[in-house]
Amino acid sequence: MLRRNLLKGAATLPLVMALAPAPAFAAQGRKRVRPGDARWPDAAAWAGLGKAVGGRLAKIDSPWAAAATAPGSPETAALFKAVRNSFHNSETPAFTQSLGWTDAWTSKPSEYAVAAESAADVAAAVKFARAHDLRLVVKGGGHSYLGGSNAPDSLLIWMKPMRAIELHDSFVGKGCKGPGEHAVSLGAGCIWLEAYDAVTTKGGRYVQGGGCTTVGVAGLVQGGGFGSFSKGFGTAAANLLEAEVVTADGQVRIANASSNSDLFWALKGGGGGTFGVVTRLTLRTHELPATVGAVNAEITAANDDAYRALVEQMLSFYRTDLLNPHWGEQIHFRSRRRLGLSLVFQGLSQAQAAAVWKPFLDWLAARSGDYAFGKPQISALPARMFWNGAIMKTLSGVVKMDDRTELTPYAFKGERYVWDGDAGQAGQIIHGYQSTWLSKDLLEPARRAALVDALIHAANGWSVSLHCNKGIAGATQEAQARTLDTAMNPAVVDAFALAITGAEEPAAYPGVAGHEPNDGKGRIDAKLMKAAWGPLLALQAKPASYVSETDYFEADWQQAFWGEHYPRLQQIKRRYDPEGLFFVHHSVGCEAWSADGFTREA
Repeated sequence: MLRRNLLKGAATLPLVMALAPAPAFAAQGRKRVRPGDARWPDAAAWAGLGKAVGGRLAKIDSPWAAAATAPGSPETAALFKAVRNSFHNSETPAFTQSLGWTDAWTSKPSEYAVAAESAADVAAAVKFARAHDLRLVVKGGGHSYLGGSNAPDSLLIWMKPMRAIELHDSFVGKGCKGPGEHAVSLGAGCIWLEAYDAVTTKGGRYVQGGGCTTVGVAGLVQGGGFGSFSKGFGTAAANLLEAEVVTADGQVRIANASSNSDLFWALKGGGGGTFGVVTRLTLRTHELPATVGAVNAEITAANDDAYRALVEQMLSFYRTDLLNPHWGEQIHFRSRRRLGLSLVFQGLSQAQAAAVWKPFLDWLAARSGDYAFGKPQISALPARMFWNGAIMKTLSGVVKMDDRTELTPYAFKGERYVWDGDAGQAGQIIHGYQSTWLSKDLLEPARRAALVDALIHAANGWSVSLHCNKGIAGATQEAQARTLDTAMNPAVVDAFALAITGAEEPAAYPGVAGHEPNDGKGRIDAKLMKAAWGPLLALQAKPASYVSETDYFEADWQQAFWGEHYPRLQQIKRRYDPEGLFFVHHSVGCEAWSADGFTREA
C-alpha cells in the first residue's frame, strides 16, 4: 500500500514549497484541489515535497480497490484479518481503526502521505498543502470515531514515526517560571501502551492517558482525554504542560501557560486536527498508587420491580461509596433486567475494596429470591504491573495479544496487547453512537427516580453504560480545577459519568462482495438506539457530550462539545488558522465548509 521509494530520487528538482504564496482565500464557493483538477500539483511539485521531507513522501494505493476486484482471494481474506488488529491499523497509513459509520463516512486513504520524523517534516507538508490548496489530514493512532484521521483526495501527515519518549524529574516549560514538575515528553506518534510502559512499568510513576492501549497520545489530549483513573488524576488535557505544534502558517510553535497561551488552552480539549499539528506533548506525571484493581459482576433481577429496586440501590450506593477519586470505569444496564459491573479502583487494597462493596453485596444477599448473581470478582495487584504486558497476557480473558507474525518498523518492542473489551473495535463499522454527561445532581434522592426511569427505558430499548471515569464530579479538587482550565465543556466537571450506548458490526467494506456492511441493520439499530436514548437526554437542560465519543449526527454539536467555550475557541481558530486549512467533521470553524471539507460555503 505504501510505496516508500516514490519520488525519492528527485534531488535535482526544486523544493516544493518553492515558498509559493498561499492561495488567495476566497470566501463562499472556494474549492480545494482534487486529483485530476488543473491545479492539482504536478510531478515536479510532489518531487519537491519528497525532497523537503527527506524522501519520506509516498503515494498510497487503496487496498480496498484490489479487494473489490478479487473479493474471494486469499489476499482479501488476509486484508480483513489484518484490519481486525488494532496495532496493524495504527502502524499503516492506509487504514483507520474503524472502517466507517453507516450513512456517515467510509475509511478511504489519502493520495499521498508524509511519514513525518520531525516538526520540520510536518511544517514542510503544511506549507505544501497551503500553497497548493489541498485537503490536509493528520493521523496519529487513527481512532477517530467521526472519521477525522482520514479523507480521500488528501495529503496525509502521518505521525507514527515520531515516537520519542523522555522522562523529566523537574520540567519547566519554555518561558515559564516556578518549581519544576515530574513530567514525560511524548512524540505525537506514540500510543498509550508505549507511554504507560515508559512511565509506569519502567519509571514507577503514573501519566493520565487513555484506557485503550492503541489510542494515539496527541488525539486523546486534544479531545480532552479520559483514562480509567480520571477521577483521581484529572483528564489528559488537564495534565498537559506544553506542546510543540505546527500551525497553518508552517511555523513551529511552543504552546504552554506562558507562550501562545491561548493556543495552549485550545489544544486542551478543543478538538484534534483543528488548530495545528501537535508534534510533541509534555504531560505531568503523578506518584503511582500502591495498588490498582477491578470489580466485575453480573446481576439479573427476577422481575421488573426487583430490577427497579436494583437500579435504585446501585445509584444510591454509587453516590455514597463510589463517587470519589478511587473508582472508575463502567456500570452496565442491559435488557432482560441485567446489571453489570466492570469497575476499576486505585489506591485501595483488595481487602479495602471488598469492604467498600460489602453493604451492597449484603443488600443483594438479603434478597436472594429476587436476584441471581455469582460471586463478584474483586482483585488487586501492584499498580506497576497494570500495563505490564508480560503479566497481563497470563490473565485469562483480560487482554488480546497482537498475533501478527510479521511486524512493521513502528511496532512497540514490548508485549503488545489491547484490553479484551476494546479488541472488537478494530475494523468495526459503527451503526450508531450516543453519549451524554449526567450531572451529579441526578444522584440526589429528589431526582434519582427520574434517572432510574431513564436508565431502565434505555436498558429495555437497547442498553446503556455509565462510564464513571468520564465525569469529573467526585474527583480531587485539584483535578476539577485543572479540568475547568481546559477547553472542554464545563459540564464535564459537574458530571458523575458519561452515559454511552452504541452499536457496530465486524470488519466490512462497501464494494467488496461478501464483505459489505449491513446498512439496513445499521439504520434500524441507530433508530432503536435513539428512541431508547430520549429520556436520558431529557434529564439535562442543555445536553452535553464528549467530542471523542459522540454521535456523528449531533445537531447542536457546538454547545454539546464545548458549551460556553465555543466563541473563544472560534477566536483562537481565526487567529491561528484564518484560512481554514485544518478541517475535521464537527470541529471548531467547520461550519464554513461542506461536509467533506472541500468547498467553502460561508
